[in-house]
Amino acid sequence: MSGRIAAPIAWCVWAVSAACAVFGLLFMYLNGSLAPFLGESLGVDAAVAVTYPAVGAVIVSRRPENTVGWLFCIVGLLLGLTVFCGEYAKYALLTQPGALSAGVAAAWVGTWAWVPGAALNVTFLLLLFPDGRLPSPRWWPVAWVAGGLTVLGSFVMAVLPWDELNVGVPAGNPFEISGILAFEDEIRALVIVLGAVAVLLSILSLIVRFRRTWGVERQQIKWFAYAGGLFALTVLVPIPAVANLQALTVTFLPVAVCVAILRYGLYDIDVLINRTLVYAALTVSLALVYFGSVATLQYAFRALTGGGSQLVIVASTLTIAALFGPLRRRIQALIDRRFYRRKYDAARTLVTFSAKLRDETDLDRLGDELVRVVHGTMQPAHASVWLRPSTKGARR
Repeated sequence: MSGRIAAPIAWCVWAVSAACAVFGLLFMYLNGSLAPFLGESLGVDAAVAVTYPAVGAVIVSRRPENTVGWLFCIVGLLLGLTVFCGEYAKYALLTQPGALSAGVAAAWVGTWAWVPGAALNVTFLLLLFPDGRLPSPRWWPVAWVAGGLTVLGSFVMAVLPWDELNVGVPAGNPFEISGILAFEDEIRALVIVLGAVAVLLSILSLIVRFRRTWGVERQQIKWFAYAGGLFALTVLVPIPAVANLQALTVTFLPVAVCVAILRYGLYDIDVLINRTLVYAALTVSLALVYFGSVATLQYAFRALTGGGSQLVIVASTLTIAALFGPLRRRIQALIDRRFYRRKYDAARTLVTFSAKLRDETDLDRLGDELVRVVHGTMQPAHASVWLRPSTKGARR
């Protein structure tokens, strides 16, 4: 499909998905509360419904052959339908019964539409990033297993009795298959086990890509891994303040993918990762020092005077202010040595060469040393030194 045809289709998908999110929010308000939107699940779904198709449309407009752009459009549309259909059904069947038609149909779509959206985002995005193709034909079995589980999970959710799913509407599933409850445990175990295997293998495919590639594609994978790591942190860390950032971090993922695929500021990811590591370690270290010093000094004051003191907090704050600069430099040097060894060695080499430059008077030896330093730091295919001829002759 050419970009001239693909771009309008992709932007239409974005428009429908964004409209679903907006009208879902409207029906949520009419249903009496926006609290579900502020909760983790619907908030993330709505954020995905708006951002994923927008980024997908941008990618499709410039790289219509890349499947990742279409994947983003489909994921956003499915989760947009989930938000809209769930709230529409509650309004049509519970808030204002009979005011709108097709409430049962909307409730049915809302019960299963999120399953393929989540599955595509978790497995196929990992398998297809960044060029829209599998790493090699040997990964086709993983794709087939992931696709089969997606179909199976969607089917089960579509035919389960709504009493089991707590849909929240006074109606029954028109496509209910009651007999499936007899195999519910077995199906759930199968989906969990095979799903975990598919996800782990999808992650492995990205690692394999990273190890086998260099240059641009490696930088692309760094962008994806950085954004995915931030989202995983908000999902896995059991801290409410972190969990509430899920809607924000899930929107950063498509932005990072867009940067990676379209290659805008591609090599800035190294600086971003470096700064994240430095300031995250610095924040944790200063927090430990602060709370440790407050606890220790307060204990000492209580032992000596029988009560606490505000002077402890002031002293701890001044200690943190004094430690910020030196501690940041030490952490920066530690991270450079551990994760950016080539950069660290290059910096040390340049410092050593600068010291020699001040003392060396032999131009031939200085030229040889300069070529060696350039080879060691920048690693060009070829390097040589040329001195502009003077009235007394030229030297090379």
